[in-house]
Amino acid sequence: MDTSVIFYLLCGAAAAAMAVYYVRRRHKLLSALFGSATGLAALVFVNFFGGAFGAQLPLNLFNVCGSTVLGAPFVAAMIIVRYI
Repeated sequence: MDTSVIFYLLCGAAAAAMAVYYVRRRHKLLSALFGSATGLAALVFVNFFGGAFGAQLPLNLFNVCGSTVLGAPFVAAMIIVRYI
């Protein structure tokens, strides 16, 4: 199996898990918008100010999509992965 296929399958699984999470919430749209906004805000914050403490993440398609779908925990996980 090609690595790009595995990547797309994992991204689809993460998006499906978040969709199930947001569907089960009481305020579905508000929860989804808040999660996406906090993820993007965390990514932009780390991109601009992360250089001061060595954790700068680039604004590329993977990071933007990941932080939009998965929220701020994705950004925290990317910083942790960067140090490992």
